[in-house]
Amino acid sequence: MSVKTSFRGSFTALVTPFSNGSLDEKAFRGLVDWQIAEGTNGLVPVGTTGESPTLSHEEHRQVVEWCIEQAKGRVPVIAGSGSNSTREAIELSQHAEEAGADAVLVVTPYYNKPTQEGLYQHFKAINDAIGIPIIIYNIPMRSVIDMSVDTMTRLFELDNIAGVKDATANVARVSQQRAAMGEGFNQLSGEDATVLGFMAHGGHGCISVTSNVAPRLCAEFHEACLKGDYRTALKLHDKLMPLHTALFIETNPAPAKYALSVLDKCADTVRLPMVRLAEKTKIAVREAMVHAGLIN
Repeated sequence: MSVKTSFRGSFTALVTPFSNGSLDEKAFRGLVDWQIAEGTNGLVPVGTTGESPTLSHEEHRQVVEWCIEQAKGRVPVIAGSGSNSTREAIELSQHAEEAGADAVLVVTPYYNKPTQEGLYQHFKAINDAIGIPIIIYNIPMRSVIDMSVDTMTRLFELDNIAGVKDATANVARVSQQRAAMGEGFNQLSGEDATVLGFMAHGGHGCISVTSNVAPRLCAEFHEACLKGDYRTALKLHDKLMPLHTALFIETNPAPAKYALSVLDKCADTVRLPMVRLAEKTKIAVREAMVHAGLIN
């Protein structure tokens, strides 16, 4: 029996707070509660924004468990569980299922550059190892490879492949993927700056970096889009656009963590090789936060 999803709206790709080099459990749980209170529709721990490349496997599993425990079923949790090692991705995905995640987010393998057939076999192996939905994370900018619509269509025939986090920034993909797989293929944007076009093409929501910082505005934006109220959505997009841009002046999640530190939500701390922001970037982030009405 196929396991599919109907995720809709604003899903936050959560940062992972640190304190003195270690995980900050109190800050993380506080972020989860704040996100839900502000209207966020779902949570995504330990993706790239959660600095998964520099978390140990133990830390990775811990953050997933904290997120599920703190959410208490109030919103769905899509646990990041990707790796460029198929075996490792299976292990992380199995842990997420055991911990109670609603789905897993699995990135296309980075650096080792599999072929389209290699991509298919990687995701099929994970599909065969778990019983919860899998969201494919297609992000050519970071992984170098781009999963084709044909490969995605093959994968969607499997029991647990449910949808995509599309960070290609190519909004035409939404229509192409819907034509190939139908409305049942759950399409979530992974690129904040082009999310308005993504939704207008028939997307279902976004796994967002910006919603770390502006969860209520992002939730309101998606609510308007899903109602077909694109006049309101455009106004909200204009309010958020400088923030969408500023949060990527330097490598994510350093700008988002700085913005959250301004809001007193967590420390402005990242792990090497990530570094804190340059002063000129801090100014740009603060200006974007003022434009969005988040600070004075």
